[in-house]
Formats: sequence, C-alpha cells, structure tokens
Amino acid sequence: MLTKHMNAKKRILALTTGGTIEKSYCEAEGTISNRESILRAKLVQKLRLPHTDLQVHEVMAKDSLDLTDQDRETISSEINRLSTSYHGMIVLHGTDTMERTLQLCHESHPSPCIPVVFTGAMKPAGFEDSDATQNVTEAILAAQILAPGYYIAFHSRIFPAPNVTKNRTRLTFEETE
Repeated sequence: MLTKHMNAKKRILALTTGGTIEKSYCEAEGTISNRESILRAKLVQKLRLPHTDLQVHEVMAKDSLDLTDQDRETISSEINRLSTSYHGMIVLHGTDTMERTLQLCHESHPSPCIPVVFTGAMKPAGFEDSDATQNVTEAILAAQILAPGYYIAFHSRIFPAPNVTKNRTRLTFEETE
C-alpha cells in the first residue's frame, strides 16, 4: 500500500560521470565519445516529472574503461558529500566498470543516508534503440522508493550492492552469490 509520504515531491540528484549512456556523436571528428553530460538534452526533456525535483551535477565525462582509482574515489566522495541534501540519487556511469565503482562506494561509505542508484546503457542515449531512457526512468523511480543503500537499476531490475555483476553475454546485470 502506498502512503502519502511515498508520493510527496522528492528532490533527486543525478550525478553524471560519463559512460556509453552519455556518449555523443561529433560530426566534425566522426567520433562517438564522452564530451559533456547530455542528461538534460537527451533524456530529462522527454520525461514528465511533476512530482520530482531533479537536479543534475556533472562530476566527469569519461568512458568507464578510462576511469582511474582516483576517479572512483572522486565519485564516491561526491556521493557522500551531496547525499544529505536529497531524498535519493542516481549515478550515470559506464556499464563496463560500474560494479567496481559501486563496490568502492559500498566499501568506503557502507551506509548512505539515501538510496544511491547507479545506471547506464548499452547504447548511447542519442541512438534510437537505446535503453538509456528506460534505465534512467527506472533509476529515478527507484531512488524515490528504495531504502538507503547502493543499487544498480538496469533493464527493469534492481540489484543491491555489492552482489551484482555485468553479464557480458546477455548484455545486462545480474546478482552474484
């Protein structure tokens, strides 16, 4: 049963780090890469969020394969620093190393005060058949209703940290034991 509290307007922070979900095509260079966050331009403008105050904070714009341990520490520190001002948080991250950053966050700050929901996409948000809009929409909802902790929201599933891994054959995430 839903309570009135569950449907109250929520302040959600979208922390962006790059990854496939935010890659964009540059005609001049003929390349697809991370340049700057495209969350507002490609995803949020398509969503109807009258009951959500969604703020965007860009931390970096990198492919997750290029993230260093220092980058992961920066992401973890920003999550910890900003979490007290929001009801929930989503983290846009590349899928190739998302579980590594999730694990570091879980080990560094094991009890966040809000739900922190990582998500990404297998194809960039600008591609017609991208899973980006679905995954971001599900992450936003999850960040409003889950208990405090770290999660991955992906392809209509929620995976709590730390027992999650990317299945490279099925191109999705799954629980580990």
